[in-house]
Amino acid sequence: MKCTRCGCDETKVLESRLTNDGRSVRRRRICRNCENRFTTYEKEEVLEIYIKKKDGHVQPYQREKALRSIQIACQKRKIKIEEIEFMLRRVEAKLQEIGERIVPSRQLGELIMEGLYKLDLVAYVRFASVYKDFTDPNEFYSILKSINHPESSNFQHK
Repeated sequence: MKCTRCGCDETKVLESRLTNDGRSVRRRRICRNCENRFTTYEKEEVLEIYIKKKDGHVQPYQREKALRSIQIACQKRKIKIEEIEFMLRRVEAKLQEIGERIVPSRQLGELIMEGLYKLDLVAYVRFASVYKDFTDPNEFYSILKSINHPESSNFQHK
């Protein structure tokens, strides 16, 4: 690692710590040449995911957009932001496990719906109504009926 002040590549690690999320390492270093102290971070390489929309358009996965959609579905529910963040991290981990660079938007939506189903059924119905583009009140009835009869649903209750 090169010194940030003099550019010398002779540095010594003084200490290493895992970051709070446990996904990267923070290292304090000192330059052997000028004794400048600086911090570096080492983190795992993450597969960049792209989302293929219904119209065939492909765009980079935007975490903020997914989070905002989930937060809208969870408005006025007793759900902590930490619970939402945890659920979204699980969705993202599943996307990484799939191992594909391009994932259909339908698959992302289904993963989010699965997470919301386990987190909060009202948020699940709200998200489903937008995601599935409900145009008829009978579609609400159908999804509510599937919640009341879990054997007909793709997901399990929490």
